[in-house]
Amino acid sequence: MSIPATIHEGSTGNVVELAQYELCRDQILGGPSDVDGVFGPRTEQSVREFQRGQGLTVDGIVGPQTWNALLAGHAAPPTLGSGSTGTVVRSLQTFLNEAYPPASPPLAVDGHYGVRTEHAVEVYQAAHAVTADGIVGFKTWVIHIGAAGAMVASQVGV
Repeated sequence: MSIPATIHEGSTGNVVELAQYELCRDQILGGPSDVDGVFGPRTEQSVREFQRGQGLTVDGIVGPQTWNALLAGHAAPPTLGSGSTGTVVRSLQTFLNEAYPPASPPLAVDGHYGVRTEHAVEVYQAAHAVTADGIVGFKTWVIHIGAAGAMVASQVGV
């Protein structure tokens, strides 16, 4: 993966959401409500905390060195939705069958993101105060699941 664009306070968009996702994975930001795509004071403060912890220049700007450190811990997760297939979908289906609330009826663990998987994701998102759009993106990946530091991304293995 190439290094994303440099971002700083005032930046917006998907690249900011990626940084916020990574900061959530590192337990510096709190969860889905912190992944809003707006690089504001809270994100800047979190970037500074991350930079301090990594021994980087503490400037609150996510440039190449900070991106390398953020992405070293976990790669950017896939966005899953209707039509997605593969092992990550299979792991997501297994997770949804065991999650709270569990998929009902249980999903076939077949690696195909169809209507039933989409519905199970929507129910799960709604139960955890995330917009119920049936798409597993940054906000859904960082829903905390109860165990210390565990979130959907860690349980599914992304």
